[in-house]
Amino acid sequence: MSTTEAAVIEQESRLIMNTYARYPIVIDRAKDARLYDLDGKEYVDLLAGIAVVNVGHCREEIAQAIADQARAMVHVSNLFYQKKQVELAERLLETCQADKVFFCNSGAEANEAAIKLARRYMRDVKGRDAYEIISLENSFHGRTMGTLAATGQCGLRRGFEPLPGGFKNVPANDICAMREAVDEHTAAVIIEMVQGEGGVLPLDAAYVNDLMALLKDRDVLLIVDEIQTGLGRTGAFWAHEHFNLKPDIFTCAKALAGGLPMGAMLATEEVARGFTPGAHATTFGGGPVLCAAALKVLDIIRDENLVERSRKLGESTLAMLKELILIHPGKIRHVRGMGLMIGVELSFPGQEVHRALLDKGFVCNLAQGRILRLVPPLIIEQADIEAFVAALNEVLAAVED
Repeated sequence: MSTTEAAVIEQESRLIMNTYARYPIVIDRAKDARLYDLDGKEYVDLLAGIAVVNVGHCREEIAQAIADQARAMVHVSNLFYQKKQVELAERLLETCQADKVFFCNSGAEANEAAIKLARRYMRDVKGRDAYEIISLENSFHGRTMGTLAATGQCGLRRGFEPLPGGFKNVPANDICAMREAVDEHTAAVIIEMVQGEGGVLPLDAAYVNDLMALLKDRDVLLIVDEIQTGLGRTGAFWAHEHFNLKPDIFTCAKALAGGLPMGAMLATEEVARGFTPGAHATTFGGGPVLCAAALKVLDIIRDENLVERSRKLGESTLAMLKELILIHPGKIRHVRGMGLMIGVELSFPGQEVHRALLDKGFVCNLAQGRILRLVPPLIIEQADIEAFVAALNEVLAAVED
């Protein structure tokens, strides 16, 4: 580490609240699937800003769209109609079976809006005293007080109690537990098709089918959290497509505006009746600069066929990583994922492996202390994936049995 980097890290410790266990790197610039530190060292980016820059870093066409829109109009508030916002809504709804969209600023806000819509719809439209939201253990839905209450990880809640009421957590892939939890007060069940922060854990298809039958029978809404899995990440435009689902409500955010803070909550025409003027709002949501960036992101995903690319590259990456299980018996517990959302679960604490990969120039994420989470830009080259697998092979070979 250079003295310049060390100085930045020291300043950060004095000036910024200690809420992140940061990697020991000061990133200076980024391009496509590469990161560069202050000393010019190059890193292959297998994290994509935590599944954000699906189309790659610093795309010139996105930068141009942002600049052009910023010169025309940056902000006027949602008290006015805005053409770019309408254009984005139309384009986004063309990708799914939802009918209406609400724009906001983040994934947590999108999930918060989904929870509010579910409750309001049940009470004001259906006339039922149904307010409870059921989520799955090990889930992650955000860090607002409401979405934290829905998040199924006790460690993240510590010190913030009491959290808002009206939430339950049940084990994932356990339909009996869900049947017991759903009652006359249940407004909605919220799920991630692949639990990202929980360790890249896809739901079982049979469980999803049983869950849909249960919710239909009990007249309960389904909310799908696509914050991390949306916009091509899993090899389908939306992860719920893999399961042939038609959610009443679903949310997206991370990859929507190419790195700018934007979220969206989408719903059917029927459920959208739960919101009326004044029921919910946001000052910055769906601003023109954000919409211009998101429209360009959708163009790139379509024009470069990134959904199919994610599917194919994800399949080959999973195959390469599974070979390491045979090469290093007892060191890798499991390799799993969908598309370019992959988890490599080690059989031991993974901090040293993660640090060794950083030293070799590969940036990934360590989830739950032992799961290497790979969510690279969808434009990443096959050669970069192969180089990462080779590096992981070397690192694991150096780990004592």
